[in-house]
Amino acid sequence: MDEKLKNRRRGKSFLLSVLIVVISLVVGMIGGVSGIILLGANDGEYAKKIGIENVEIPTTRTEKIIVEESNAIISATEKVSPSVVSVISKQVYQDVFGRTLEASGAGTGFIITSDGLIITNKHVVSSENTEYTVVMADGKSYDAEVKSRDPFNDLAVLKIDAKNLPVVELGDSDQLDVGQWVVAVGNALGQYKNTVTAGIISAKNRDVETAATASLAAETLSDMLQTDAAINPGNSGGPLVNLLGQVVGINTAVATDAQGIGFAIPINVAKSAIDSIKDTGKIIRPYLGVRYVAVTKDIAEQNDLPYEYGAIIIRGSGIGQVAVVPGSPADKADLEENNIILEVDGERIDANITLLALIQKYSVDDEVELKIYDDGEERYIRVTLEEMK
Repeated sequence: MDEKLKNRRRGKSFLLSVLIVVISLVVGMIGGVSGIILLGANDGEYAKKIGIENVEIPTTRTEKIIVEESNAIISATEKVSPSVVSVISKQVYQDVFGRTLEASGAGTGFIITSDGLIITNKHVVSSENTEYTVVMADGKSYDAEVKSRDPFNDLAVLKIDAKNLPVVELGDSDQLDVGQWVVAVGNALGQYKNTVTAGIISAKNRDVETAATASLAAETLSDMLQTDAAINPGNSGGPLVNLLGQVVGINTAVATDAQGIGFAIPINVAKSAIDSIKDTGKIIRPYLGVRYVAVTKDIAEQNDLPYEYGAIIIRGSGIGQVAVVPGSPADKADLEENNIILEVDGERIDANITLLALIQKYSVDDEVELKIYDDGEERYIRVTLEEMK
């Protein structure tokens, strides 16, 4: 009988122990939750005592950044899209057998004035005997006239007969930073109107060699923006915009032997052309008449140059690519091959401000002072800019 009593007591003790353990676990869980609540309620005072005041949940911040960037891209797209147009070309011709054939092409443009001036690429509207049509974002179409083709850059201006059109806002491409988000909008592949791609500014001040076409000679485009925002065939002439929806570039070319390398003309380069077309009805460009390479630290070291900035006048590798154009303002001012142009009217030429950009700040017939390095000495010369034809 005593043995049975002992066993009963042992059983009760075991049950009591289990019950205590369960109660302890529950209380511990409640304490943990309370601790979390108290940490928030007491503004982290207790957290400071135990050394965890800097603990963060990174996923929350990451999600917030993604949402903010997505909203900015959406807003920029909504702002610029109504002003983006498709540019359709149609050319009727006869082949060697006398058959009548039709060739068509497509590009992109954007509206810069409410009465129908449109910017696009010169190579989009390069053919003289071609009909051009502009298709608006809402589907309306208009016959388009080529008002002017830029003799200096891959730019052209179209005119349509329309009123009260939505226009883009122009930004400042000089303020762009490498790594900054941008959005490209265009008529991708000539059939997907107002396609949107996003990426970053990958580099600035790039020189791009374009291939010759049936209607355009090969040329060098200088001071281009490089972006990894996808620029597809048909996107040419469309806007590259920042996250404020301001146009900062004009999509122009893509590296066909690479992925994620596209190029756009900085909008500040185009602004003088836009002002010119508004004032005179055509694009008038001042020019100096030299072929040059921007001097960098590496180029200076490799060629034992006394400066790590400026623009050194050199001839090109192709036939007829002279250093100084005969009869040009530079030729008249006695500029020569291997001269280094250091400043234009007191503004230094460097990686951020190129010779090309500085010259385009002026107008035809303006006289500018150049600081140059010539055969071991610095000197100043004055040059009168002329119209590029």
